[in-house]
Amino acid sequence: MTHTIFIDGEAGTTGLEIRERLEQRADLELILLGERRRDPAARAEALNAADAVILCLPDDAAREAVAMIENPDVRVIDASTAYRTATGWTYGFPEMDAVQRGEIIGSHRVSNPGCYPTGFIGLMRPLVKAGIVPTEWGVTVNAVSGYSGGGKSMIAEFEEKSGAPPYRAYGLSLRHKHVPEMTKHAGLKHDVLFAPAVGAYRQGMLVEVPLHLAALPETPSIDRLHGCLVEAYDGCRFVEVAGLEETEALAGLDPEGLNGTNRMRLHVFGDRGGSQARLVALLDNLGKGASGAAVQNLNLMLGLDEATGLI
Repeated sequence: MTHTIFIDGEAGTTGLEIRERLEQRADLELILLGERRRDPAARAEALNAADAVILCLPDDAAREAVAMIENPDVRVIDASTAYRTATGWTYGFPEMDAVQRGEIIGSHRVSNPGCYPTGFIGLMRPLVKAGIVPTEWGVTVNAVSGYSGGGKSMIAEFEEKSGAPPYRAYGLSLRHKHVPEMTKHAGLKHDVLFAPAVGAYRQGMLVEVPLHLAALPETPSIDRLHGCLVEAYDGCRFVEVAGLEETEALAGLDPEGLNGTNRMRLHVFGDRGGSQARLVALLDNLGKGASGAAVQNLNLMLGLDEATGLI
């Protein structure tokens, strides 16, 4: 059986990545509008004719596109931030919880997670659920991404203009649009303190949560943190937890280490007898952080093996 797919916003960074992943597949047929992609009538027709729609648009444009869909059978994956905390939408992180994959399979409206939140929630949600980190705890997350995460304008800044910095902190107003998503889906009651940065490389990212173990109620050990994550992601294809021996042998961590894949690797750094830990997620911001996750969600929503077309 062939499924028809329409990518609204296929000319953007995420849209192009998704198209490249899908157009190789014989089980899918892409609806391509070409020069008609800005024609409202053509878009409306495609949005209602496809089996599944993937929206790669700014927030307001995504909301506008959803409002154009009248066919109740159309399944929608939205890659913007518009619906990531919205009622009636399923959060598209299959590994987030034991029931999440099933909810995605049964949903007609799925919000694709942000890249930074994928790493943060992957690290923090199991610890909050287990009671290791209290729901009211103040949590800090530091992260660095390749410049492709900033879209066309940031790509142009780093690739086409001279004088771009090798590294830049941003989100300095502490009002980054990913904060509500990270806070809600990690199960926390207070906004996380999010400190993002961008580096002078195209893609790949590290998301880090530092923890003072002695300040936590149960003073958890490194082994306890690691064991909690291992248990949470046991059997997952795309989320893995590095062994403590492997992590202890590392002198550094390359943010480009999983580029081109839909995988995420979680690390627990720290002296096993010490009182501090650094939890670090490694992923491709254009893979598990965007287009790879969208394809994984699409596969689930269409009743296919979730790994189809992914590595």
